[in-house]
Amino acid sequence: MSERYTVTAEDVRYSAGGTRILDGVGLAAEPGEVLTLLGPNGAGKSTLLGVLAGDLDADTGRVAYGGEDLRRWKIARRARLRAVLPQHHRVSFPFAVREVVAMARAPWRESPPENDEAVVARSLEATDVAHLAGRSFPSLSGGEAARVMLARVLAQETPVVYLDEPTAALDLRHQELVGRICRQLAAEGRTVVAVLHDLGLAAAYSDRIALLDAGRVHCAGRPAEVLTAAHVTEVYDQPVTVDLDPGTGATLVRPVRERP
Repeated sequence: MSERYTVTAEDVRYSAGGTRILDGVGLAAEPGEVLTLLGPNGAGKSTLLGVLAGDLDADTGRVAYGGEDLRRWKIARRARLRAVLPQHHRVSFPFAVREVVAMARAPWRESPPENDEAVVARSLEATDVAHLAGRSFPSLSGGEAARVMLARVLAQETPVVYLDEPTAALDLRHQELVGRICRQLAAEGRTVVAVLHDLGLAAAYSDRIALLDAGRVHCAGRPAEVLTAAHVTEVYDQPVTVDLDPGTGATLVRPVRERP
């Protein structure tokens, strides 16, 4: 990946229906890292992802890629710059899985067909859906559909990748697969920003975490710095304990439960 971009949000505010959803958010996502957005429901994670991707226009503040204001870039250039995995996966027509993934090659019209075919094949294989290539997309389970849409993101081959709850519909094995894919993308020099709810996955696969609360960044830093008992308990309003995995050293967050 020759192009690399630092993505910055500067004092971003966003409202919808008279409600302030983002309130002065500032953060940066660097090439070669996985930045995970965490926080309770309604914290503004998906909205922030949409603003970073340029799918939502901030009321004030700005988003910049490599120092250049994203609002100046046309849609075609954005499509070659960033790929987005949304929360919900809707395909209205019975396209085959291979066709759905191949749609991601549209921004690269100058690419030779044989190259497109190779990219699509690699993306299907990487997300464990190659065996579904001929299936109709509407016939898939929720988890299968989620992995197909992740394959489409990979096939777009962009330097910036946004993933909104990529593990929500997945079983344990495929959740870990997504984590490894994120690490591989970062190792290739891409800028990866993901919204997650699983604190354990975030701790295991993130380089940095931004913990959001009520539309603001409560704190940001390396997983061990952010996922402390004090921070998590305050933001989620749920007492937790924090330990280290004896095998990997990753942070483990567990809710404090009362005995039944």
